[in-house]
Amino acid sequence: MTARPPATPDRPVRVAVVGLGWAGREIWLPRLAAHPGFEVVAVVDPQPVARDQARDTHAVASAYADVEDLPAGTVDLAVVAVPNHLHAVVAVRLLRRGVPVFLEKPVCLTSAEADILADAERDGGAVLLAGSAARYRADIRALADVAGGLGPVRHVDVAWVRARGVPDAGGWFTRRDQSGGGALVDLGWHLLDTVLPLLGPARVTHAIGSVSDDFVNDGAAHAAWRGGADPAGHAPGDVEDTARGFLLTDTGASVALHACWASHESLDRTTVTVHGAAGSATLRCTFGFSPNREPTPVLTRTRDGRTARLPLPGEPIGAEYDHQLDALPGLLADPAARGAAVVEARRTIDIIERIYQCARPTRPEHQHALVGHRAG
Repeated sequence: MTARPPATPDRPVRVAVVGLGWAGREIWLPRLAAHPGFEVVAVVDPQPVARDQARDTHAVASAYADVEDLPAGTVDLAVVAVPNHLHAVVAVRLLRRGVPVFLEKPVCLTSAEADILADAERDGGAVLLAGSAARYRADIRALADVAGGLGPVRHVDVAWVRARGVPDAGGWFTRRDQSGGGALVDLGWHLLDTVLPLLGPARVTHAIGSVSDDFVNDGAAHAAWRGGADPAGHAPGDVEDTARGFLLTDTGASVALHACWASHESLDRTTVTVHGAAGSATLRCTFGFSPNREPTPVLTRTRDGRTARLPLPGEPIGAEYDHQLDALPGLLADPAARGAAVVEARRTIDIIERIYQCARPTRPEHQHALVGHRAG
């Protein structure tokens, strides 16, 4: 498939939305349909009911069961929002056909998948763009501006803690073979996407952490605002609902990370504190779409024992996704975007892999069984 040149102001980007689960159906499809820079010309999903509903609701011309059914030359961009374990698989198939891809986070589940994506992007001649929207939030941009005046970054504390927010409990989100992990892969990807730019080019030399699963199979901890699967009658989840990590860079800066689907807290809250040589800055807000959130984002700066609240622009919930769509046509046209998403994804997934390697030791009973087998 050969894509047209990137869209111009008088010609919108023709888009296919691939995957009509919660993210495709509730985040990307309605925003793309409403955005003047895009024209949704196709939807792709194996479920006929999902295809028909999306086509009828948003007046989409064509619907297909598989990306291979997309006729050559009909789209300029594929927005891929399939379940995690299919992200790289579907993106590779499109990229090798020369179709630019905007891939929902997590971009990949392993370093090996990052390598495969890089090969497909190079061989197909089409660009891969990453769909992690947190850095497009107005409050995160304001925090980054303030952090730039704090001198060298010494430490960052970052946390996204939900009171109750296990997504699609009993569905693929809580199955490691399909999700790749729990809160660390889901919320943690957003947090790392927020923090790593604050560290600049520093290399993360050490990454350790722990995980726990006290809430993942508790029906009361389900993210009710998402709908989705009902845990009744489904196999228990085998992913973490809570992850904590600690990172150290080659410049001596450190990061403490806390990603939590459910907790003992009363509100869903995201906090980012940047400690610099000349002061600190803290943002308190709530990422995502949960209605159980901080009422207003608050940004403060502390210097010489004095804390000042800084102004923040107001924006509606989910505006970061619209901001990211605003940027997409420019990225499609920018030769420097080629390969950039894979470079960032490699950095992120390497950290996640190292935290999991540390946090998922072999269970003692398994160790004993192996010892007994060797002894026999």
